[in-house]
Amino acid sequence: MSRSSLLLGLAVLCGIGTAPPQAQAQPQQPLRLSMNNELQTLDPVVTPSVVTRAFATMVWDTLVAPDSQGVMRPQMLEGWEVSADRLTWRFTLRPGLEWTDGTPVTAEDCIASIRRWGQRDGMGRQLMAATASMTATGPSSFELRLNRPFALVLEALGKAATLVPYMMPARIANTPPSTQITEIIGSGPFLFRREEWRPSERVIFHRNPRYRPRAEPADGLAGGKVVHFDRAEFVSIPDHSTKVAALQQGEIDYIERAPLDFIESLRRDRRVVVTPGRGGAEVMGALTLNNTQPPFNDVRARRAAQLAIDQADVVASTGLPANMVHRYCYTFFMCNTPYATEAGTQALRNRSADQARALLREMGYNNEPITVLHSRDSALIDPITLVAVDQMRRVGFNINLVSTDWSTVAQRRNSRNPVGQGGWNVVPLVWTGFDMIEPMVNPALVNNCGNVYPGWWCDERQVPLLLAYSEESDPARRRALAAQLQELAHEHVNVILLGQFAAPAVHRADLRGVIDAGFPVLWNIRRERR
Repeated sequence: MSRSSLLLGLAVLCGIGTAPPQAQAQPQQPLRLSMNNELQTLDPVVTPSVVTRAFATMVWDTLVAPDSQGVMRPQMLEGWEVSADRLTWRFTLRPGLEWTDGTPVTAEDCIASIRRWGQRDGMGRQLMAATASMTATGPSSFELRLNRPFALVLEALGKAATLVPYMMPARIANTPPSTQITEIIGSGPFLFRREEWRPSERVIFHRNPRYRPRAEPADGLAGGKVVHFDRAEFVSIPDHSTKVAALQQGEIDYIERAPLDFIESLRRDRRVVVTPGRGGAEVMGALTLNNTQPPFNDVRARRAAQLAIDQADVVASTGLPANMVHRYCYTFFMCNTPYATEAGTQALRNRSADQARALLREMGYNNEPITVLHSRDSALIDPITLVAVDQMRRVGFNINLVSTDWSTVAQRRNSRNPVGQGGWNVVPLVWTGFDMIEPMVNPALVNNCGNVYPGWWCDERQVPLLLAYSEESDPARRRALAAQLQELAHEHVNVILLGQFAAPAVHRADLRGVIDAGFPVLWNIRRERR
């Protein structure tokens, strides 16, 4: 990932305060957060869900991490050396690192964690394909040898976009990546005890007494991850109005995504702070289409659905002010970012419902039901889904809307079975901006032909372009390759973009040191004493 794209995608990150020793953390009332979706899966390699990433960021640490300027900084690492030809990387862990069970963090643990992540993540697969060997050179050091140029080694190991390469003990990381881990032994600033977890009620974290923050101040996702609360909680409140009332009354401290209908009233409430929700914290709505099942195994059906979507009406459904939405944004890299391009968007700018109907007639679509999995509990996904499926109905799709909660959707979308056997045709979702800002992290591009991301699209023409991008160090040539990838992705219809809009968080005004990373991180936060 280029420094410029990281800079913009992570510009909203900020760190406040210094990093005093962990032992100085003061006991306080628990810090309570309400997530946009329910936590169901604890394994950050198995699912790309943002709520799982938020959970994992509390529990596990990474080798390197981006600061507020997008520069990769050592995190669990003491440092690294790279050969003149940039084909050999030598990494050294910082001393004194321990897992939550008291055993030391070793180089073998890190190697196993990288390998497991590298089998599932798009950027990780690219790194592993370029890796000749990865071997421990001591208890706390290891060497990565490349078999070809790969320009993004640190960016891969420190990526904040899903899937994140969190470090785990080797015995856990040796679990096949298609199988969920069952033991949570962390390396991060918080401790999770599974026996205290109450699904659909609350997730409880304790300050990890074995965690040693770095000495530097918190800066973006890098620096000292100092915890000032002995306990933190993810609290389940499905109803949006109840969630807002709980925040205003001080029963919770933080809402991951402010319910869109309440943003204006929350901005007028001096008891709370609405974050900007811009830059890397903006989101893009998308329709993922199941390419393994009819009718979307036919590109004509995918293009018909693509031409059915009018983004202006979709983003209007959010109820956000005009300055918080983009009426039209057809770039896979988010509008107003370094990689934003109009390549391949001409047909979308001249779309019509008649074109969509003609494609359905041409392919012989015969009113077969289209099963759409609707996450009615998501403040972001719910409104845009209802408009998008109405637009699809208008061009002739027979929509079977299955409304349920996001946790159920997240489980069912992994099924490749026919619809009648638990499968699906369409899943609407949202991606955060820093998950899209360049090809190697963008799920709609890097997962092409990977056979791991729900939708399972594959356009062989995009494969060599991704490879060329991973090897390219020149920013201008990277942008040219990104534009070519976008053109093919629109033509193949990897996914359908529904539109870009702000998605701010909101928290109590007495919290200090909140890091707005596009997803919640609960270190560095203090509650102002009254």
